[in-house]
Amino acid sequence: MQERQLYMDATRPTEERVSDLLARMTLEEKAAQLGSFWIYELLDNMAFAPDKAARLLKHGIGHVTRLGGASNLLPQDAAKLANTIQKYIAENTRLGIPAIIHEECCSGYMARGATVFPQAIGIASAWEPELVEAMTSVIREQMRSVGAHHALAPVLDVARDARWGRVEETFGEDPYLVAALGTAYVRGIQGSDLKHGVVATGKHFVGYSASEGGLNWAPPHINRRKRLEVNLHPFRQQSPKPGRVG
Repeated sequence: MQERQLYMDATRPTEERVSDLLARMTLEEKAAQLGSFWIYELLDNMAFAPDKAARLLKHGIGHVTRLGGASNLLPQDAAKLANTIQKYIAENTRLGIPAIIHEECCSGYMARGATVFPQAIGIASAWEPELVEAMTSVIREQMRSVGAHHALAPVLDVARDARWGRVEETFGEDPYLVAALGTAYVRGIQGSDLKHGVVATGKHFVGYSASEGGLNWAPPHINRRKRLEVNLHPFRQQSPKPGRVG
């Protein structure tokens, strides 16, 4: 019987498993973990395409983008597809490193059959962190049920320019409120035990919402004091704290 590799032994400490796995990885395999493919790149007629996977997943892959959100599959079909992809990776790549499936979920898991909540700017108007945490607890369970474990949320940008086209994704103009509700979002989406949670991503970048002319992706012009006191504040509240990953 072939000896089981240390990194595959769930009873061993995480640090040992990570060190063992990294020591075994080639440069190509490490690079692949930094990338992602949209789900439709792995499909033919909405079904998993092994020929495409053989070409794209040769060295594994870090992420699969929006398996449910970009496919319009029913939840049960999205879960089956996630299992199919993970099984393929486990059986057809050298190290069998599972892919991370990530989804958009600012106001609910953005996919067919999921619960739709008010946009973040609407939730912020209630000034109730407990409500945000309750909402993201539901989002967490719905994402995990289809095999998604990485959330592209919360948005921690402070929105003070109404011309910016993503204001509705934010918790508004007040850095204290954005920080409080962002923290509540993270608590709910990650849960009390991250083994049963979804990893949060505080986004986008500090100052992203203060773009020139209110244009998305345009450069921001922010002085140091405003950057530290306003734009950075919500992000600073998220890390480093025990159990906080995003």
